[in-house]
Amino acid sequence: MVVIRLARSGSKKRPFYYINVADSRMPRDGRFIERVGFYNPVARGAEPEFRMDMDRVNYWLACGAQPTESVARLVKQAKKAQPEAQA
Repeated sequence: MVVIRLARSGSKKRPFYYINVADSRMPRDGRFIERVGFYNPVARGAEPEFRMDMDRVNYWLACGAQPTESVARLVKQAKKAQPEAQA
């Protein structure tokens, strides 16, 4: 099964996550199929908190990829913010 999940990066006490499409049997930070964005929970100032390639995310969701709970929440936020960016 293909999943869309977060892969942790960054240093101790400063997490940074990549949003990856991966086979569910692969390790969390291991091999992935495609990197579709990032999530920075400790972003400050003008730094973006997350960025996602929604075209690719929608493609993978249409192919049957299952997002984790945290990725599903980020996708929902990105869909809300998308009309504002286009206006």
